[in-house]
This record gives sequence, C-alpha cells and structure tokens, in this order.
Amino acid sequence: MADWQEITGGVTAPRGYRAAGITAGLKPSGLPDLALIVSDVEAIAAGVFTTSQVKAACVDYCRQRLQAKHSARAILCNAGQANAATGSEGVRDANESAELLAKELNISPELILLASTGVIGQRIKMDALRSGIPKLVASLSETGSDTAAGAIITTDLVPKSIALETTVHERPVRIGGIAKGSGMIHPNMATMLAFVTCDAAVSPHLWQQMLSRAADKSFNSITVDGDTSTNDSLIALANGQSRTPAITEMGAEAEKLEAMLTAVCQHLAKAIARDGEGATCLIEVQVTGTHDDLAARQIAKTIAGSSLVKSAIFGRDPNWGRIAAAAGRAGVPFEQDNLQIKLGDFLLLENGQPLQFDRAAASTYLKQAATDYPVADVVATNNSNDLSGDVRSNIKTQRLDNPVIIAVSVGNGHGTGKAWGCDLSYDYVKINAEYTT
Repeated sequence: MADWQEITGGVTAPRGYRAAGITAGLKPSGLPDLALIVSDVEAIAAGVFTTSQVKAACVDYCRQRLQAKHSARAILCNAGQANAATGSEGVRDANESAELLAKELNISPELILLASTGVIGQRIKMDALRSGIPKLVASLSETGSDTAAGAIITTDLVPKSIALETTVHERPVRIGGIAKGSGMIHPNMATMLAFVTCDAAVSPHLWQQMLSRAADKSFNSITVDGDTSTNDSLIALANGQSRTPAITEMGAEAEKLEAMLTAVCQHLAKAIARDGEGATCLIEVQVTGTHDDLAARQIAKTIAGSSLVKSAIFGRDPNWGRIAAAAGRAGVPFEQDNLQIKLGDFLLLENGQPLQFDRAAASTYLKQAATDYPVADVVATNNSNDLSGDVRSNIKTQRLDNPVIIAVSVGNGHGTGKAWGCDLSYDYVKINAEYTT
C-alpha cells in the first residue's frame, strides 16, 4: 500500500509555487507555447539531462547553472523551436531568454532554468518570446499548473500531470509534476521534458541523488521509438515551504520522500509511453531473475524498444519468439533453459520450452488493452504536429491502468526491473514522414 495519496494541482500542488502557460506566437498553430513555473522562495534544484552529444542550448545552460549553483526560482519552457544545433546564436537566445525573465521577475538570471522543445535546428522566435514574457509573468497563478502543462506539449495528444501527498514529521509534504513527450523518446539521461516541484526541505546533494535514481526507474525505463532527443531534461525543485525539518541524509523520511518522487516520475513516464506517436496501447515489461536490478531493466527496456515486439503488439499477434529474441540480445547473460515468458495471464514459454496456449484468446487480450486514440490525422506542419482543438476535445482521459503486460523470468536471481513502451502503428510513420514539410 502506497504511503501517499493522489491530489489535484500538478506542479502548483506543493506550497509556494505558481505556474502559467500562454500563447506567445512561437507555434504556427496558435496553440499555447510558453510555460513558466516559479517558486516563491529560492529552491534546491536538481536536473538530469540528455546524454546526446548534440545538445540544445538550454541543456548546456542548465548544466552550467546547476554546477555553479544548486538552487533556482524559475523554470521557463518554450515549445515550437528546440533551439538545438543552432550554434552561437542559439546560445545567445537562451541567455537572453533568462535575462528577460529575470528582469520581469526581478531576480538574478542565475536563478532561472530553461527548457525548449520543437524542431531541431530552429532558433527560438525571440520577438514572440520578448513580447510574451510580460504576459506570462502576469498570468502566474497558484492554480496554473494545467495551463503550463498544456503549453509545453507538441505532438502529444494529452498533457501529463500528477501530484501526490504524504506526511513527514506529521506535516503534509507534496510533490507535483508535469511532462511532455510523444516521439523521439528513448531517454538516456534522460522530444522529453519533465518538471517536478516539491515543498520539502532537502539537501542539494541528496535531492540530486534521489532524482537520478528516480529517473533510472522511470524516464530511463521508457521508449517509444528508440531515438534520444537533443533536449531531454528532467528538472526538480524543492523549496522547503512545507516547513518540515530538512532531510540531509538517507533514512526513513528520505526513503519515503524518494519513493513518492519515483512514483511521480513513473506516472509521468508511463503517460509519455502511452502517448507515443501513433500508439494504441501502453506496454509494461516486467523482468525478474537477473543478478541485479540494472540487468533486469536492461532486458526490459530492450524488449519494450524492439520494433518487432511493438509491431506484433499493434497487430494483436502473441508472437513470443520476438520477445525471446529481444531478451537474448539485451547483453545480459542468462541460461536459455531458464527463460519464461508470459503475456498477461497466458504462459507462452517455460524452462525454455514453448507451451500450447489459446492463441485467439491471447490476441483478444491484446485487443482489449488497446483503446481508441485519434491520431490518424496528426500530421506535422512546419514545427510540431500540434493538434486542433476539435481533435483534443475528443480525448477525455489517458488510461494508464490497462497496459499489455509482458512478464519475463530469466533465472533465480534477485534482480527485478520494469520498462514501459507502446506499440508501433502505421500512424507513427505518417506523423514523422512529413514532420517539417
């Protein structure tokens, strides 16, 4: 039983945070495209970023800021242009963005962190951003999380948001998060962005460690298409406004806080996987029996990322051979005679031997995990696959409680791991074939 409860409010659920999202004119669609999260006080800041050698200006900017100063007051995110592979001009744009916001908020630029998403190679439309920042700051609200979540998305069909609450030293502590991501998802940190807010007081070193471990169990365990973005960023703030005693080392309270942080990150990560471009279902791969958890996660992510496995799931084909092949090439040694594979409740392979199973029933199980998701008409125009309001209005909720479960055991070790992904449909190619044309 989880030692927390879900609440409303997203990144503004924790005390001392405001957020906003507006239309600044960065996207050609006219949809919201500029978001801001602000802590009322200086907050401890941590981040995990893309490992790509081609990085957006905002990634280098944030890394430099966090190396010099482990705190921040604000996160500014533009959607529409990735500002990656844009040279020295892109660096100047990033620096100017921070300076403009700092002046409007009357704080130091050193307390601002940046994120961008959109088409690689395109600079931020600075004229639109310059005129948008005053409006953005004026729109800040203690209930502004939903507008911020809506302003950071591009090809996403739905915004992603979550907030949880627990008790630390008999006082409520909250963590909230928003994220975006639908395509170019194969994080190695960690296009994918996630912002997390917390009102606990945590030491900088410990907060960074917690976030890195949470990322490994969430964003680093999802895949949509095997492509790592130039912009992947996970940024977390902890401002201490819960007025609980500072957590400076691992112990019962730190473990409780980290478990809740991981739960927030996993919810957002699964939401990204479910919202994969063209996807019709969420896939959860569970692996046991390895010598350690890292090896289990490696096998799980290899299976979740296999194009053949993903295609079989889309075709509602219980082809366990593709699962076995993916497990075998994951780079983790195991005895083939120990391999077991289950699809939902269907046992397909045991002790390395194929079993008889009801193929039609297994196919029906895969069909039941898929839900209608209107993506066929999502075709990119000049930037971001932004959906029309009519299409978005047809999407009520994003279900994360009905994944296709693939369970694999490779031995008797104590290692366990999970990964999440989605099926690979015709629409993925349709969406990405015309992304900038």
